[in-house]
Amino acid sequence: MAHLCGDLRAAQMGGRGQHHSPNPMRTPHFLTTSALLVLSAATAGLAAVSEVSTAAPHYGTWGVDLSGRDSGVMAGDDFFRYASGTWLKRATIPEDLPRFGNFDVLNLLSENRVHEILEEARRHPTDATAKIGAFYASFMDEERVEQLGMKPIEPELAKIKAATTRAGLIELMGRQDGLHIGLFGVGISADEKDPSRYAVEMASGGLSLPDKDYYLKPAFAETKAKFESYAAGMLERIGWPDAARQAKDLVAFETRLAEASWERAACRNRDKTYNPMTPAELAAYAPGFDFAILLEARGLAKVERVIVGDNTAFPKKAAIFADTSLDTLKAWMAFGIANASAPYLSKSFADAHFGFNGRTLSGQPEQKTRWKRAVAVTDGALAEAVGEIYVARYFPAESKRQMLDLVNNIKSVLGERINRLDWMCDATKQAAQAKLARFAVKIGYPDKFRDYAALTVKSDDLYGNVIRSIKYEWHRHLDRLDQPVDRAEWGMPPQKVNAYYNPTFNEIVFPAAILQPPFFDPQADPAVNYGGIGGVIAHEISHGFDDQGRKSNGEGILKDWWTAEDAAKFNARAEHLASQYDGMEILPNEHINGHLTLGENIADLGGLTFALEAYHVSLHGQAPPVLDGVTGDQRVFFGWAQVWRQKIRDEAQRKQLHADPHSPAEARVNGVVRNIDAWYAAFDIKPGDQLYLKPRGPGADLVSLAAHKCYHESGERRGLMGSYPSFEPMARSERFGTYLSTARLAFSIP
Repeated sequence: MAHLCGDLRAAQMGGRGQHHSPNPMRTPHFLTTSALLVLSAATAGLAAVSEVSTAAPHYGTWGVDLSGRDSGVMAGDDFFRYASGTWLKRATIPEDLPRFGNFDVLNLLSENRVHEILEEARRHPTDATAKIGAFYASFMDEERVEQLGMKPIEPELAKIKAATTRAGLIELMGRQDGLHIGLFGVGISADEKDPSRYAVEMASGGLSLPDKDYYLKPAFAETKAKFESYAAGMLERIGWPDAARQAKDLVAFETRLAEASWERAACRNRDKTYNPMTPAELAAYAPGFDFAILLEARGLAKVERVIVGDNTAFPKKAAIFADTSLDTLKAWMAFGIANASAPYLSKSFADAHFGFNGRTLSGQPEQKTRWKRAVAVTDGALAEAVGEIYVARYFPAESKRQMLDLVNNIKSVLGERINRLDWMCDATKQAAQAKLARFAVKIGYPDKFRDYAALTVKSDDLYGNVIRSIKYEWHRHLDRLDQPVDRAEWGMPPQKVNAYYNPTFNEIVFPAAILQPPFFDPQADPAVNYGGIGGVIAHEISHGFDDQGRKSNGEGILKDWWTAEDAAKFNARAEHLASQYDGMEILPNEHINGHLTLGENIADLGGLTFALEAYHVSLHGQAPPVLDGVTGDQRVFFGWAQVWRQKIRDEAQRKQLHADPHSPAEARVNGVVRNIDAWYAAFDIKPGDQLYLKPRGPGADLVSLAAHKCYHESGERRGLMGSYPSFEPMARSERFGTYLSTARLAFSIP
């Protein structure tokens, strides 16, 4: 079941929240996505690539696929299509994906490399690879999985059927060896106000659909009806009595939970999601649900303090739980177990699960072939065991040095910009500089890889492997609750195509897999790398100063270090940017939520702004060459646009708009460049162009500390964003000349 605020935070760290997260509030998760095609910039379009290809892609002669441009589109009307329109016309989304773009190109590459590693481990196991090979083999043993059918979950379903009290159901929700289907998630992370120690954190949840809007808004009525049919079918499949009626009742139950759930934008507010309580205080605050039983079942009977996230939702959901019939609660939990377990059960379960969660919710026509699913699950359970081999094979040591140089260049630029701010007082500037100086940088891979000795893996027990990996991960967190915080730990494995900022550690992290074209190419023109990986680096640094990231100081402590006057000025600028994105209509009657995406939008704007300036500094006063008629500044902007080249299906786009803190790909291009003065000069943008914004005028430099990627699955969509019709009325707005960024909990880029 989803924990809305917790899933958002996990997504912001670059992962996708799972029901079995050891931390429903902030822990990143390791599930990969993949693609079937790779861009071939040299041939001006898409070329199918062998599913066993492990070669990195390359773009043009100096790093940009110019053949993907559409000269029939004016840069000032739609820069996203100007840079990628021909590619958009030619590209098709693979049938087993909800979206396809350059992130997915690298996801495919990483998937293929991991596939090769796992096949070797399965066929020729060594002491170092035996567990990853056995886990992968257990998924690939389809005959064994079919033979077992639903037997793996029968013991859990029997316990639910046998429960005679709500207390008994709560105990089952907290089990350490199950899929934790429940109303309230419990996790362990570094304390935001004391990052030297770990804290127990809680968030509410209970929803099966991506967001509360799916239950409450008329636009999702058809999807909600399909969910009820899916739930009824799943209950029938497990032999649950009166399946149709129970499905109707469980959907009504989840609808009540949705009404009590926070809006996702509210979940971003770190001041509102830090609410320490004793277990006794929590019990008094939210009567109707026995939290003591839940904590004891999770191994936390002696905990003296918990941090409650979406606190005002707790008493409402506890009351709904107490007011709901035992039969409905049991059916809801049984469905939750079946739904969460289905990918690891026989074909009928897996197909039904995909039919709703993949095809209906994301528009994906076909399920991934079995080996791709096996790679994703194995990679998620044993991420760093796989990552250690990945790094040895695919990550050149020189890339780490080059990345450090880029990071230091961008940090230097940001430091100079802070000093030039005319709206920020000296006290806030000094604190900002102190935070910048303390940024920790992690590149490529962790210094020490995780030890999986305590995890038992069997080649003939897929479901057991999944459950044991969940239990292993929980105990890894539980066992260190009273230990010093491990700041060397990574929130993503090296083979993950992503990056993140973690405000509690004040660190930026770049896994090895993202340090490849089109993000980073040692052979490309420097301007392209500044627009690609330079923009990513600056994006993550900006997160340290976005609307939520700015709330942590250099030590990672959630503490207000801004003067009240400077904070008010920053917030006014942030609201201006939020209103711009609110005006962008992506699908008919579907707009971007400017406050949900504010942190990422600030980080995007700060990222490209700082990367461009760092490129200028790197020239040391020399004029950059013109390559194929493209100037240096134009190459930086093309490099940024190429990173976000993507097609997406309508259903996936709709899900992203309602449940993801990242803006759609085209908005991450058009919404950013129109706020950067240098773009106007580089492409001769004039009043009357659809993306044109009026300059704010002298003395209005908004280099304000900015913010920083769930991503959500996406796929092909007709016309994508059309002609950005919502931009025309925005032409009356004023342009953000420059923007400094700020970060929040932990944010990712895709």
